[in-house]
Amino acid sequence: MPYDRTVKPTGTFEETVEAVRRALADQGFGILTEIDVQATLKAKLGHDMEPYLILGACNPPLARQALDTDRSVGLLLPCNVVIRADGDQVIVQAIDPATMVTLTGVDAMAPVADEAARRLEAALVAVAEGGT
Repeated sequence: MPYDRTVKPTGTFEETVEAVRRALADQGFGILTEIDVQATLKAKLGHDMEPYLILGACNPPLARQALDTDRSVGLLLPCNVVIRADGDQVIVQAIDPATMVTLTGVDAMAPVADEAARRLEAALVAVAEGGT
């Protein structure tokens, strides 16, 4: 089962990061966490790698609904969005919120996951179609 939604927009890594931030905000998501994997691995291990950023996106009303349904679902929050370089291309991937239903086995989570998926998909489409 695929657990991600992926787009390959045009534009530089930096332009794509800004486009993703805007598109997520337009869909009601704030960024709770930001992990610069490239910088972290360089600082901690001296390891060089391509640009790789993980954004922890949260839509507060949806997060509340999910937590009201199953307090343990916090293990799967926030919705991670990865922006990474792959050669000359930039890839944007978002977790498929349906994994919340699959992993928890809580069918009541489906409406929340569906709405989160709809919003994340709209953000990814905006990034892909808008380029930057």
